[in-house]
Amino acid sequence: MSRSSLCLFLILICAPSLAAAGEFPPNQPFASYWFPNELLTWDPAADPDAPYNRSRVPLAGRFLYPGTQVNGHARAGEGRLTALSIMYPSTSDNPSQGSLDFDVFAFNYWQYLEGLTFWGGSAGEGLILAPNPGVIDAAHRNGVKVYGTIFFPPNVFGGDISWVQDLVQTVGETYPVGDKLIEAAEYYGFDGWFINQETSGGDAALATAIQDFMKYVRDNSDLQIMWYDSMIESGPIAWQNELNVLNDAFFDEGMAPVSDEFFLNFFWNSSRLTSSASLASSLGRSEYELYAGADVQANGSNTPVNWAALFPEGLAHRTSLGLFAPNWTFTDAADNADFYARANRFWVGANRDPSNTTTPDAWKGIAHYVPAWSAIDSMPFVTHFNTGQGHLFAVDGEVKSTVDWNNRGLQEILPTWRWLQTPSAVRQAGAGLLPEIDWTDSYYGGAALKVSGDLDAPERLDLFKTQLVLSAGGSLQIIYKTGASGPSHLKAAIAFEDAGGVTLFEILDVGSSTTTEWNIVDLDLSAYAGETMAMLSLSFEAPAAVPGYEIFVGRIAVLGGPESPPAPPSGAFVEDVVETSPETAALRLRWSHSLDPVTWYNVYRRNADETLTYLGGTANNAYFVAALPREGDEGRTTIEIQAVGPGYSHSTPTTTTFDWGPIFIDGFESGDTSAW
Repeated sequence: MSRSSLCLFLILICAPSLAAAGEFPPNQPFASYWFPNELLTWDPAADPDAPYNRSRVPLAGRFLYPGTQVNGHARAGEGRLTALSIMYPSTSDNPSQGSLDFDVFAFNYWQYLEGLTFWGGSAGEGLILAPNPGVIDAAHRNGVKVYGTIFFPPNVFGGDISWVQDLVQTVGETYPVGDKLIEAAEYYGFDGWFINQETSGGDAALATAIQDFMKYVRDNSDLQIMWYDSMIESGPIAWQNELNVLNDAFFDEGMAPVSDEFFLNFFWNSSRLTSSASLASSLGRSEYELYAGADVQANGSNTPVNWAALFPEGLAHRTSLGLFAPNWTFTDAADNADFYARANRFWVGANRDPSNTTTPDAWKGIAHYVPAWSAIDSMPFVTHFNTGQGHLFAVDGEVKSTVDWNNRGLQEILPTWRWLQTPSAVRQAGAGLLPEIDWTDSYYGGAALKVSGDLDAPERLDLFKTQLVLSAGGSLQIIYKTGASGPSHLKAAIAFEDAGGVTLFEILDVGSSTTTEWNIVDLDLSAYAGETMAMLSLSFEAPAAVPGYEIFVGRIAVLGGPESPPAPPSGAFVEDVVETSPETAALRLRWSHSLDPVTWYNVYRRNADETLTYLGGTANNAYFVAALPREGDEGRTTIEIQAVGPGYSHSTPTTTTFDWGPIFIDGFESGDTSAW
């Protein structure tokens, strides 16, 4: 049995259910999961949770641009990276749109991934798992594909070969479960399926049926299929740890693709990868469609990996890399700070610098091998450094909620490089400035970029790889806070594409703070019209040393011009309400989309004093409010939904209301004077 199955079983079966602990309201929508025959009966029109599980964020395009590759060891256009990641502790009871809790696996190193499989499934809950929509939203904003999981466990952990037979059942020339897999992926908005067939008892006929099933799904959709090296063509489960004549029919058959990608089991070596690559080439396929598996679930960045076999020094990568359970950075962390430190060490390396991955440690960081991609190729580009979690939620500098929350669907594009400082030796020497994501303050959302330390020498912080063709009337907006009036010591730095890479940086002075609160600075970019911005950076410089320097950057935006507010959504209504106490209700809300492009929708309640309290947000047109507080003994509450444009302009709201039940005090309804 492969190691992944045992680890997966222990996590997904033994994890406690949050719903069982009573932490979810009774009308909470959850992400979908099925056994094959259950999927046959699934109809999104009849599934009350289905509307809340849709991703509305299209898969963005992305680019490499060699002129902005910061690590000469990472090889562009060769080995890619996919991840099979446990994004929630259990297959069941996975809330559709986050929850009222700060702690979540808010993965945000998308720039190194080609694709992510939303890993899960178990014999006790369900075998087919659709991705959570928030994860799809975050991945798609960064140009990363997301796959659902089809998991047939080993027999010792409840596997039943009849489930595999159910998957490939036919009606005439059709595969009904295949049709439903296509329907589910297209309805929910994700990109394909990972098939992990580890149940024994099959034969050659069943293996052939699975191959035909995969071809059917590919031929009848735009979905992609990734196959795990487990079953062989004669039927048994026999991990090969390579592509060979025993399993290649699951990858390609006579120059006809069967699966798009192939995940090799974990015990490969140099000769196996070399022969796998050769066989792929002989089939007319790229060796980089093969992903050599590395199981990092138990030890993360302490995992021994045969890097020399996979990515030989000075030579072309032999295959791509597939990571199993990089969620280790979160599940093994002591707290959020530890999670982000572990994630940086895992993805970037020991030096906290993707340009310098030199270390005696065996784990150099993924940035040592794989260059960073970017999806920032059109305007407006706006980020507030939101990770999809917070202790508050602010809108245009005004805090609208102080309730802990997580919703990965509200994650924005985060810095391409974490962290790329010039001179790079400053941070490694323990001096200079420290950049980090911070959740104590925010201009919009729940986070901001914080840069602090002793500013005793000029430093540049390269943040974003871009491919933005600037226009007349365009601007760079920076919103920041220093807590004091006076010089900000902050400049914007822009590099442009040219034939040899990038030009020298243009420096634009941000100026002085005019308020202790958020300062809004718009820098005219008209002088650079027609040029392509390749890098967007911040620069810090003072005429004399500034000990204890601290600045919060709440927004960086590259705008093509003023944005007209989007049309408002329409037809809002409360689909379902449950009063979880006399003072709290849980609501299912629905509305019709704005006719204009939107980033997402903000959902509020209108208070008696006409202020707004933020309840949540989604790019979808259905949202679940887990805990709406009642204001005093109000009988009716007004809900407002506002469309947020790509440049973060706001529409007028659409509204709906719902009526509360009576409040009883000592057995009498509040306001009832008949018993006096």
